[in-house]
Amino acid sequence: MDFERLVVWQRSKCLAVRIFKEFARCGDFGFKDQITRSALSVPSNIAEGMERRSCKEKVHFLWIAKASCGELRTQILIGRDIAYIAEPLAENWIMETRELSRMLVGLINKISD
Repeated sequence: MDFERLVVWQRSKCLAVRIFKEFARCGDFGFKDQITRSALSVPSNIAEGMERRSCKEKVHFLWIAKASCGELRTQILIGRDIAYIAEPLAENWIMETRELSRMLVGLINKISD
C-alpha cells in the first residue's frame, strides 16, 4: 500500500505543515526545533515503515510514529501552558494527535493480523 494513500499519513503530514507554519517566526529556536522535529517524525516514520518489506518492520516504524505523536502532544501541551500556542489551536492539535494515535494503533493491528 502506498503510504500517500493512508489517511493517517495525510492527516499527520497536514498537522506537521500547520505546525511548521505556526512556528515559522518563533524566536525560541530550541522549542521551535523540538516541536517541528517531532511533528515531522510522525508522517516520516509512517512513510518509512510502509516502505519496508516485512510486516514486523512496518509495525516497528508505526510504533515509532505513535511515540512521536505522544512527544508532539506533550510539546503542544507545554506550548499552550507557556502561551506559545493559543488555547483553541492547542486543543485542536491535541485532539488531532489523539486521533492520529488511535489511527496508528488501528493500522498496526491491521498489519499485525
